[in-house]
Amino acid sequence: MKIIHTGDWHIGKIVNEFSMIEDQEYILEQLIKIIEEEKPDALVIAGDLYDRSIPPVEAVELLDRVFSRILLDMKTPILAIAGNHDSAERLSFGSKILTNNGLHIAGVFNGNIKKVVLEDDLGIVNFFMVPFADPREVRHVLKDESISTYDDAMMRVIHKIKEEIKENERNVLIAHGYVTFMKEEALGQDTEEVHIRAGLETSDSERLLSIGGTDLISAKHFDCFHYTALGHLHGPQKVGSHKMRYSGSLLKYSFSEINHKKSVTIVELNETEEVTVRLRELTPKRDMRIVRGPLNQLIDPQIYKEANVEDYVYAVLTDEGELVDPISKLRAVYPNIMGLGREEIGSKEESKTSASHGYKNKSKLQLFQEFYQAISGKELTEEKIDIVSEIIEEVERVAK
Repeated sequence: MKIIHTGDWHIGKIVNEFSMIEDQEYILEQLIKIIEEEKPDALVIAGDLYDRSIPPVEAVELLDRVFSRILLDMKTPILAIAGNHDSAERLSFGSKILTNNGLHIAGVFNGNIKKVVLEDDLGIVNFFMVPFADPREVRHVLKDESISTYDDAMMRVIHKIKEEIKENERNVLIAHGYVTFMKEEALGQDTEEVHIRAGLETSDSERLLSIGGTDLISAKHFDCFHYTALGHLHGPQKVGSHKMRYSGSLLKYSFSEINHKKSVTIVELNETEEVTVRLRELTPKRDMRIVRGPLNQLIDPQIYKEANVEDYVYAVLTDEGELVDPISKLRAVYPNIMGLGREEIGSKEESKTSASHGYKNKSKLQLFQEFYQAISGKELTEEKIDIVSEIIEEVERVAK
């Protein structure tokens, strides 16, 4: 059986005040083309179809058009779960009616794990769909006061699923969250480091589920599945082996993702426990990248002529001194510029605004030279020294 594993569509997302709807429609056309070429038995969406619980009208319309083409025109079943960005109730609405056309949605966690059974020449494949739910919700639904973390909640859910699993059938789990084989090693670390210590590649566009590592889920719980399709992390990556993977998001949604190669995951399940995985790379209408250099170089046609100036850009300027309205000059070349910054000089232990030891015996020029070097990391040129000397002399003359 062949499935296409995707996740984190985030339809309706706004990045730095730019709506991504046009870019999402463009990339979803590529997904539809891949479905036409691959002819999968099912399309899996591992959560976060929308970017927020109440999506804009254009986001709902786009998802409706895409689903209609996949379900009605290509007759490809869709299996989708709610992620932490979705409104579980909104996704669940009408799903019973749409199931007749091949749309299977697990939105609200109600204690009954949705199972979709598909069949190929090799037999039955069971898809267990676990929508995102926080531990409090799972604790309330299952009436189990021992549940306090995401790991507790998932362990309890998997225990319920194991009661239905038949060893002679292939079983696939669809879930959303932080899953790792390094949970214990990561616990107790700082909040900013806990997911990195857990061996997960994260990005700025992913919403934290909790603090202190209580959102980490042990991958050991999923050893009973032939394949686990995960959502939430935006970078394509495996967890331990190809039997457990994050497909990643369809588009880059932050500048921390500039090195990501976005793709969809083609998964083939044979009659044994072996899984074959291929990635089909996606090409966005506009890439997201960082440009760095002096302002005059960044707006020089000889510099940008080989690049796509329509890309989403963050500019890091390396100029010294003040610049007059640099954002307008950059926007004239890069209309989709999302941000602007100055190159940071490495921080020093001593205060940059405090004079160094022995300052009472130093001249004003010497003090300014030390100040300039502390702030810029460079020494004053002879030309600048002459200018500063003239200014100091003029100020002292007027002060007298």
